[in-house]
Amino acid sequence: MKKKLNKILLVDDSESDNFYHARIIKKCNVAENIVIKLSAEEALEYLKTLDGEKYPAPELLFLDINMPGMNGWEFLEAYANLDNDQLCGIVVTMLTTSQNDDDRSRATSDRRINHFHNKPLTAEYLMQLMQEHFPENF
Repeated sequence: MKKKLNKILLVDDSESDNFYHARIIKKCNVAENIVIKLSAEEALEYLKTLDGEKYPAPELLFLDINMPGMNGWEFLEAYANLDNDQLCGIVVTMLTTSQNDDDRSRATSDRRINHFHNKPLTAEYLMQLMQEHFPENF
C-alpha cells in the first residue's frame, strides 16, 4: 500500500476552489491532512506556529497568485525569510487562473516554484505531481 503525504496546504482566497481542490485530493487519497488557508497571511502564520513540538511542514503547497492583501509572489518572499526550522522541503505549485505570460515566465524562472498550473486541479495532474516528486509513495 502506498504511503500518503502527511500534509497538503491549499492557499487560495476562493472557498469554492479550495472546496473543489480538497475533494480532488481526498478522491486521490494521497494525503493524511489537507489544510486550507484563505490568505497568504494566514498561511504564513500557520507555518510559523508550533504544532506540538514541531512546525507544520506540509510536503505540497498549492498557491494562488491573485489574492487580496498579500499575493502569491509576496507570500514566497515572506516564506523565504522564515526561520530555518519553520522552512520545509515543500513542493510549490502555483495553481492559478492567471493567463498572464509574465506570471508563467516569472514562475518558471523562480527556483522556489516547482510548477505553474492553471486551475482547476485535476486528479491526473495531482497524480503526475505525486509520481514526479514523491515516487516513494507509489
